Amino acid sequence: MRKILVTGALGQIGSELVLRLREVYGKDNIIASNRRIKEGHMNLIESGPFEIVDINNMDQMSKVVGKYKVDTIINLAAILSAKGEKDPSSCWNINMNGLINVLELGRAKDLQIFNPSSIAAFGSSTPPDKTPQDTIQRPTTMYGVTKVAGELLCDYYFKKYGVDTRGVRFPGLISYETLPGGGTTDYAVHIFYKAIQHKRYTSYIDKGTYMDMMYMPDALEAIIKLIEADPSRLEHRNAFNVTAMSFEPEELAASIRKHIPDFELDYDVDPVRQEIAESWPNSLDDSVAREEWDWNPKYDLDTMVKDMLEKLKDKLGEI
Repeated sequence: MRKILVTGALGQIGSELVLRLREVYGKDNIIASNRRIKEGHMNLIESGPFEIVDINNMDQMSKVVGKYKVDTIINLAAILSAKGEKDPSSCWNINMNGLINVLELGRAKDLQIFNPSSIAAFGSSTPPDKTPQDTIQRPTTMYGVTKVAGELLCDYYFKKYGVDTRGVRFPGLISYETLPGGGTTDYAVHIFYKAIQHKRYTSYIDKGTYMDMMYMPDALEAIIKLIEADPSRLEHRNAFNVTAMSFEPEELAASIRKHIPDFELDYDVDPVRQEIAESWPNSLDDSVAREEWDWNPKYDLDTMVKDMLEKLKDKLGEI
């Protein structure tokens, strides 16, 4: 049975992934870690092993890997796009220097490493529609720069040292469990809270701005499916394009109105996040992931919206 260490376990992805992994592999085999305790996460912390770990502290990392006989690291510790523009040096330090530590542990202890990339790894010179798996990548944010560098580092450690590195390029992720942590696509989560509570949302992303998105249950299954994939089929290994849907704010609002007919959407565009969004692809071509490890999302826009509203109403105590 695998022994998996999840870094950044109290973030948007990690807080749901850890619980899902514990269902699949057993609670004692999934070691959640974060650099500090966060409010609202005691259910996760108490559901299995938890350690305070800073991925920039190699000694802490190594001790935890040894203590639990870890054979797989899922590295989710990162500063995201919007926050990264406010503090580029911290973004680089956590996203890159932390990744080097993870990869060095993978090399020294023969671990499998999953390190996610992002649509932020692309830029305005990338083909915007059905963006290919292999294409030009010239991002304009520090977060994007770290993601491109991370993709290349993971490829390097596989080719140079034989480390079993794997990863996907996640689009924007939508979840009812945990609020996002400072990314450009966060509007696609906040809109649901405002729709239920106030029947109105003011979007900081302008109408007509398409970005790829994915419902969190599909994202979790993508991680599990890729770490379990037959390595002989993985020609790319790292940074597989994955997507489930592409939409702009008006299309998301229209889908919400099927359930909340009087929902209203207006705009107060944030120029920083709008510029970031416009530098990213409108849609991704994920055919390589489908071919090499049978990627196939379950949720499209309408099925995601329906489930999101139902789950979030329950969470917020709405009837």
